[in-house]
Amino acid sequence: MAISEETEQFQGLASAIQKAKDLNDQVLFSHIKKIQCTNPLSFYQAGRERYAGERFFWEDPAKEITITGLGNVKKLKAAANAERYREVEKSWIKLQETAVKTGVTDVEATGPLLFGGFSFDYESNSTILWNQFGDNLFYIPAFMLSIVGKQAYLTTNLLCSPDDSEKLFRDMINEREAFLIEGLDGVPCGPNSLVKQREVQSEEWKRTVTKAVEEIKTTDLDKIVLARELRLTFEHSIDSGKVLEQLIAEQPLSYIFSLEAGGDCFVGATPERLIKKRGNAVFSTCLAGSMGRGKDEHEDVSLGNELLHDQKNLQEHQYVVSMISNAFDAVCEKVVIPEGPELMKNRHIQHLYTPVRGVAKEGVTILQFVENLHPTPAMGGLPKGKAVMRIREMEGLERGFYAGPLGWMDTYGNGEYAVGIRSALIQDNEASLFAGCGVVEDSTANAEFRETGIKFNPMLSALGGNLNE
Repeated sequence: MAISEETEQFQGLASAIQKAKDLNDQVLFSHIKKIQCTNPLSFYQAGRERYAGERFFWEDPAKEITITGLGNVKKLKAAANAERYREVEKSWIKLQETAVKTGVTDVEATGPLLFGGFSFDYESNSTILWNQFGDNLFYIPAFMLSIVGKQAYLTTNLLCSPDDSEKLFRDMINEREAFLIEGLDGVPCGPNSLVKQREVQSEEWKRTVTKAVEEIKTTDLDKIVLARELRLTFEHSIDSGKVLEQLIAEQPLSYIFSLEAGGDCFVGATPERLIKKRGNAVFSTCLAGSMGRGKDEHEDVSLGNELLHDQKNLQEHQYVVSMISNAFDAVCEKVVIPEGPELMKNRHIQHLYTPVRGVAKEGVTILQFVENLHPTPAMGGLPKGKAVMRIREMEGLERGFYAGPLGWMDTYGNGEYAVGIRSALIQDNEASLFAGCGVVEDSTANAEFRETGIKFNPMLSALGGNLNE
């Protein structure tokens, strides 16, 4: 006789509570069910008030997987040091060892899933701008909508303690049904006028670029990536759901993401994959070297051809290809890399792009790839250690999660991390936008300033700021 879904949930929850009592420890319980496809942004907005500060959103460029999380049943944080990747992984493995899952238990990006990210540099001391996030932040949502292919799944997570009762089961059902039946359209947002748009320390940044060029000419530093900030102020609080809606419409070839922490939200549309893992198959992206889009097709083709033959950009790109190739070789049985780059064209900017594929060695996890790959020369520079140290000393920007790894991993060994560029940190009615560029021997401050200005445009457009020409 088939067991009803409700009975299966009840039995699973009872088992999790009993396991918590036996172990005298917390046990994660998850129920996964198929549902009719629901607009993920409506789901995100449904939690705007009740789960403010505890929401995330993720959509990959191919639209294969979209994930929206509400609430926070378990937060994982590690100390800000070189062990942070392994500490997060240890905590995640420990939770999985005793977890109880019911319902649909074999679909990637469903079930208990950990979402979050790491800062660019764990040794950066300044934490004023990013104090809500810290060095790293991961959490398991209370409710999660996953759209995998064309099928939607709802995951409900609970953390069962030894003294919990099965009343949690009724609470879980009631709360879940309330979200499915009520308020999924969210609250419409009114207009929000831009009050101020300010370049942060722009002249000082240009002087730093010039100083970096001189250092590259006279030392063993080959490349350094320097980023800067643009600060926007609006009349009212910024709605991250509205920003996501604009990014989805305007940046279809990018990863669309948001991660809330307290009253702040890190949001963006990044074109750069760091690592994707599906079983033992792994994928990365070499993305370095960029140029603006043309005003018409003829100019756009001309600019693209110029980018494909520009020695500065090709050199920058090859640095990234070599580094990612070496990182893959260390943990893969097989690596496949095309001979030369192609163009990736987004709405406001085009890049040199080389995909990398591999087969991971048995037992190698996605966070091992993250640790090996971050930061790529496209985000830090070369030599890696020296470039990161000089960024820390020269840049004058608190990067926080900007240019850091952000993404998800499930209990089946799958996951994906992107690089948090083309992004902004939203704080009430203000937003800090970030953009960087690779400084090499023949760089000039004014050219790099213009390039970072173009890189601000995706977020400026989504937020309603004034675009840079």
